[in-house]
Amino acid sequence: MSEVRANQAADADPLEPIERERSDFVRNMVQRRERTPINPIRGSSPTPKRIVQFWDDLQRLPEDVENCMNSWRQLEQQGFTLEVFDKISAGDFIRSRLGSRYEDAFNECYHPSMMSDYFRYSYVLVEGGFYIDADDVYHGTPIEHLFRDGRLKLQPFCYDIATAKMVAPSIFTEPGSNQAGWIFYFNTTPLIAARNHPIVERALINATVSLEAEKANGLPEVQATTGPGNLTRSVFEVIREGCPLEAVMVAHDWEQTSTSQWPLSYRNDSRNWRLSNQRAYRATPVAGPR
Repeated sequence: MSEVRANQAADADPLEPIERERSDFVRNMVQRRERTPINPIRGSSPTPKRIVQFWDDLQRLPEDVENCMNSWRQLEQQGFTLEVFDKISAGDFIRSRLGSRYEDAFNECYHPSMMSDYFRYSYVLVEGGFYIDADDVYHGTPIEHLFRDGRLKLQPFCYDIATAKMVAPSIFTEPGSNQAGWIFYFNTTPLIAARNHPIVERALINATVSLEAEKANGLPEVQATTGPGNLTRSVFEVIREGCPLEAVMVAHDWEQTSTSQWPLSYRNDSRNWRLSNQRAYRATPVAGPR
């Protein structure tokens, strides 16, 4: 009997049922192959050629992060506009364009990573455009095709619980590719869409409600509250409610366009959300690249 129980435990799904359902849903989206629709969302307009970035305190911007951000400036020669926000200007934007409820929720974001998540939903919902994380480096590949329609463009990720490592896109995007401990989800960067996209709206609402609910219960978990967990949940909900799958374009090969730079100086201290998750954030003095 003990051997049977051991085998059953080994075969147990490491994910909760709702997590498994969402992961399988994303896997089916990621591994689905179809022709690109011309106008997948009724009334959809092209996505503005606007690139948006965030760093909570631009007076304390690390040089190595600034170099990542500047890699996108070459696109200004192709008609793109670049905008950079900090905590103050992002809060001003949210207050003036969305109101006090959303400003209060933004102020509940205790870590810069959460602020950037919340701000990107707010900005892309209101203005439309392309949000990219400050530590992402542009490789110079053409991106104009991503702005021809209003679809939401998202980068898929897959994490392997057994190895505690990310699975390469070349592997997990192949139809039928799967393992018991794999978790499929969507990253929050890039976030590209026309204004008023229903999934971006849901991501902002879900994040707002979560921040309000956790206000009296300590510091909420970053991923689930504002990060990829929140975005993946929002994609799942909106499409299950009837939004067409074609409202999302899965960027299967995004790493050819941009990758998150490693290592960077801030990743070794409290500015890295993984080291500050559910902990009071204290800004660390800026050090040079190392």
